[in-house]
Order: sequence, then C-alpha cells, then structure tokens
Amino acid sequence: MRVPSPAVPRLILASASPARLATLRAAGLDPEVVVSGVDEDAVEVTDASSYALKLAQLKAVAVAADQSRALVIGCDSVLELDGEVLGKPVDEADAVDRWQRMRGRSGTLHTGHCVIDTHREVWLARAAATQVRFAHIDDDEIAAYVATGEPLHVAGAFTLDGRGAAYVSGITGDPHNVVGISVPLLRLMFDELGFVWHEFWSPVPR
Repeated sequence: MRVPSPAVPRLILASASPARLATLRAAGLDPEVVVSGVDEDAVEVTDASSYALKLAQLKAVAVAADQSRALVIGCDSVLELDGEVLGKPVDEADAVDRWQRMRGRSGTLHTGHCVIDTHREVWLARAAATQVRFAHIDDDEIAAYVATGEPLHVAGAFTLDGRGAAYVSGITGDPHNVVGISVPLLRLMFDELGFVWHEFWSPVPR
C-alpha cells in the first residue's frame, strides 16, 4: 500500500561512487552527494545479500541523521563467488588473484538499496542480484587490466561501465545493478514510499 507523500523532497545519494551518480544522472535524476563515512570493515560479513543490504542501510541512516527534508539513497555492492563475499580488492595482488579465479566462470553481484524519507521518518530496504559471466582472459590481460587501477576501486574487481566491460561476456538480470544501483528497483521503492519517479527528473534542456 502506497504511503501518501509530501511535496518532492531533495534527493541525496549517500555514496562516493561516481558510477552510481552517473547512472542516476543518465536516468534523469541529479542528486546531491553526501558521503556517509561508514566503516565497511566493521560490519560482520554474513551472506552476500544481507551484507550488501546492511551496508546500504548503515550508509543511508548515517547521512539521513543530518538531513531534515530529503530522500536519502544508500547503496552497497558485493560479488558472491563460490559462496564467498568479495568486496573491493585490498591491493593489486588480490585483484589478480580474483580475476584468476573469476575468468571463464560466473558470479552473482548483489546490491543493497536503502531509501529513507527523513521528513516522515519512513524507509525501505531491498536487495537485487544479477548473475555475471566473466570471459576467459589470459594472465597478460589480467595484469594489464589490474595495472589500470580500475579493479581496485570496485566490488568484485570489475566494472560493467568501464575498461572491465570487455571482460564480461554476459549477464542475467538488471545491468544497472552491476554498476551499483538498480534503477528499476529504485523506481519501485520510490513508488512504495508514495513518490512518483518522474517528478524527480531534472528539467530537459530545450
């Protein structure tokens, strides 16, 4: 049941991820960015979906605490491979090891989403999962990719919207979720909170 909403509030992204911001902007939204400062290492790792969801909630709550009238979006992503939860690599050697394990195989990218309406003090949390199939690349390709530095800054040590796209042979599910924020899921969450997605669109230049 949709909860009646007030006027369209400010939109805040509680994430430092440029990919998430670019995805929202491409979808017509232009949120403010407020980084949460949550210590991800302090959160106990359980299953991948619950872990991503917990981090998303912590980020959204941390930012929402200082906002009086806003819709705050918190997100976090992890890759699940062989039952192991993989966030960002700790260093280049870790990234190389990841890719040697991932190549020619499939993993599941989990992204937790939390949306908080600070005015009414209501919130929703949802997780999405997308299966990712990795190309069978050789050691030289892995070394060249890791040397770019890109894999060190993203969950699972790969991107779908950067240099890593050439090494992803296919996905099953929402591609936005792999980038770090599921736009279709977010629209449904807005709707459940009583907000109309297109009312958050930025004006279209004429």
